Order: sequence, then structure tokens, then C-alpha cells
Amino acid sequence: MPAEKLRYKRTGLIARRSIVLGSLTAIAALAFPAVLRAQADTFRFGLTPVFLSNDLELLRNLQLYLSARLNAPVELVTRRTYQEITALLVSGQIHSAWICGYPFVQFRSALDLVATPIWRGKPLYQSYIIAEHDRKVDDWKQLRGDIHAYSDPDSNSGYLVTQALLTENGLGKGNFFSRYFFTYGHRNVIRAVARGLAQSGSVDGYVWEVMRQLEPELVNQTKIVRRSEWLGFPPIASPKLLASDARIAKLRAALVDMKTDEQGRMILSMLKLDGFAVEDEALFDKIAAKMAIVRAAT
Repeated sequence: MPAEKLRYKRTGLIARRSIVLGSLTAIAALAFPAVLRAQADTFRFGLTPVFLSNDLELLRNLQLYLSARLNAPVELVTRRTYQEITALLVSGQIHSAWICGYPFVQFRSALDLVATPIWRGKPLYQSYIIAEHDRKVDDWKQLRGDIHAYSDPDSNSGYLVTQALLTENGLGKGNFFSRYFFTYGHRNVIRAVARGLAQSGSVDGYVWEVMRQLEPELVNQTKIVRRSEWLGFPPIASPKLLASDARIAKLRAALVDMKTDEQGRMILSMLKLDGFAVEDEALFDKIAAKMAIVRAAT
């Protein structure tokens, strides 16, 4: 399918997604108590499909830690796409979720910021554009005509940042990459580029750096062509309709206290994070600005 046609299709998806999730927000305002009543004793925590979702030991330790700190059973909810987790969160079908900064700013009016991860001393990360390791390119503009791999249409680092970059440079009409596709996972972007399924890709810099430690034989088959500016790290969020739920406060405390707890430190070590902190929502204003740039051009 030509890139221009793909762009048209993507624009329609943005509009439909906003309408659907906006409707879910309105519905949740009326039906929210009933949504969770059947599972009142279970705290449902959502995870987007990033690389850590493949680590069963990590997931089990996280579940046990949160259950102990919340003094309630915790169910970890995973889905294939960011959109699915965001829809569950906004509609009140899950109590909290580790989401991306892009859906957070899209639905900021319906969500509260619970906590933000700290990586390398800051609540920030970057988006990387990567290419095959032996390719003779040192500037992202040399990637024109590539088959490009994105992570997810609702990913900041795996889609939005690159789209804003193209738009700001007058290249946002679908005529820069010859073709692009979504892998639905940052690890899959790296794999696609490393295996030659894509010539370049947009990926979460934190995931790339962590995978370089865990799977160097894979990641070293790629190289970084461009690093974005520093942006708000993917946060933990909860529905505003649950602001009075005492378990949200317990969740925030459990995350912030991880670095002082033995089991918490083990989880942080597995995640390669320093900890979690309570940050101001202004941390995500740069992502909101990128969203506005892309939307204005569609």
C-alpha cells in the first residue's frame, strides 16, 4: 500500500480512536461503579506490550509485591496494543496502568498521574531512530525511501516523535518512508531492523539501552541514527474517577518506596530503573506539543 494511502488510513484511525475513547470516558462517568463492583476485591493493573511483558519472573515478583503493599489481590492485565490498555483504563475496567506518555496527554482530562519511573537519575527518556549497524548513514534524512518499523500508533517514542520530526521538516505527508508497518512492541522494532525486515525503525531509547545489556547479540546488529530530546518517561496512571480509592494512594506509596524495600529493589534491578517518583504533569508538556504538531498537519 503506498505511503500516502497509509497516511490517509492512519489519519482516520486517529479520529476514530479519539471518538471511541472519548465516548468511553463519558460512559464510564455513569457506569463506573458497576464496572468494578464485580471485581471489587481485585486490583487490576495494566501493562502495555513492552519488552518486560515477556519476563514471567518479573511479572510474578511485581504482582506479589503490589499485592502485599495494597493488602489485596492484584491482577496484571496485558494486551497486544497500547489502545486496548488505554481503553480499559479510561473506561474504568482497570484501576491503574503503566502506559505511554502519548495516551496520557491524549486523555489527561480523564487520568491522574500516579508515579513516574526514574531512569539514570531522571524521570526522562529518549526516542531513538535506528538502522542496521553496518549501514553507511549518520543523519536521519538519509533514511528517505526506507521501509520503516514503528512500535505502536499510540507510542510516543515508537511513533509520535518521528511523526512530529517529519512534520516539522515538511515531510509529514507520507512521502518520506516508502512504506512503514507497526510491530506492536519495541523489542520487535529492534528485531525487525536487525533481521532486515525493516531498514530503519523508531524505538524507545530505554528499551534499546536495556536490551543492549540483556541481548547484546541482537541489539548490536543495529545502531542509533538519531536521539530525540529528553521526554517524560512512560508513567503510571489511574482514572480520575478512582481518585478517592485508598488503593491508589497505596499504589503510589508502593512504587515510591520500592527502592527502600528488598523485594522492590529486586524488581527495580530487573527493570534497570532507579525507582519511581511523584512528578508534575508538566513533565509531559513536550509530548503534548508534539501531538499538537502532528494533529495540526492532518
